[in-house]
Amino acid sequence: MGEEAREPVTPEGLAAWQKRDAAGRPRPTVEDLRADGLFAVKELRAPGEPDVTLVSARPAGVAGPLPLLYYLHGGGMITGNAWSVLPRLLGEWALPLPLAVISVEYRLAPYARYPAPVEDCYAGLVWAVDHARELGLDADRVIVGGKSAGGGLAAALALLTRDRGGPTPIGQLLLSPMLDDRGDTFSSHQMAGHDTWDRTSNATAWQALLGDRYGAEDLPPYAAPARATHLSGLPPVYIEVGSAETFRDEAVAYANAVWQAGGEAELHVWPGACHGFDTLAPRARLSQDARDARSRWLRRLLG
Repeated sequence: MGEEAREPVTPEGLAAWQKRDAAGRPRPTVEDLRADGLFAVKELRAPGEPDVTLVSARPAGVAGPLPLLYYLHGGGMITGNAWSVLPRLLGEWALPLPLAVISVEYRLAPYARYPAPVEDCYAGLVWAVDHARELGLDADRVIVGGKSAGGGLAAALALLTRDRGGPTPIGQLLLSPMLDDRGDTFSSHQMAGHDTWDRTSNATAWQALLGDRYGAEDLPPYAAPARATHLSGLPPVYIEVGSAETFRDEAVAYANAVWQAGGEAELHVWPGACHGFDTLAPRARLSQDARDARSRWLRRLLG
């Protein structure tokens, strides 16, 4: 992919980087996502401040309430959208399992800082569970999940729903999750200048999200889940990360903290994998193994 793939995002270059990403990231229409009638897709609005757009998709013609994967897209909290992640989710999980997917269009930094993104995700989850019957969803089988920034938001959402007494997911699917704003792990230094998302890009994104609260001692775990000191009472968690990834050590530490709190975690560290490895090289054997492992966990969780 060349050196451009490892070009870091800096505060000075953030606006230009967001513009390039928006232009280069495919955003399918609802009609595109329907895939000639294979899926039932619609856009929904959950009440919030402001209202939150949800993109709901499920295999067409499947009777009965379906379990729900409530999914939060990646993009470092500064890019991405709810539509572009759906084709893969629908093909890999919604059709074969089967299950329904709701993808959340949460607000992005720096235009919306913490707690805006996680509050958007919470508002959408509460609304979806409250309207499960009319949406054809099984409210007792909801999984929160996401990749990169979305994985961090999913972890934060699980903490938030536990502490607020909100809807209780049955699992968390955290793929290369962005968990720690402090950037002081060994892997964050080891992979500087090598990973596709390195410590410079990561610091830029956290600063955009947190503003003046970046690095604060009293930062809540709903902003950066690695700050959590109380990890009991959470749903089972699946965590994966690459061994050649900036997020490696914070992901491993989070799984370990869940175990130490008496919780259930399944951890995969894929050897030699960089951030976004399965998107960059979807046909690689390692990427196939990672997808298979995720699907097996989902099948076990859903019974």
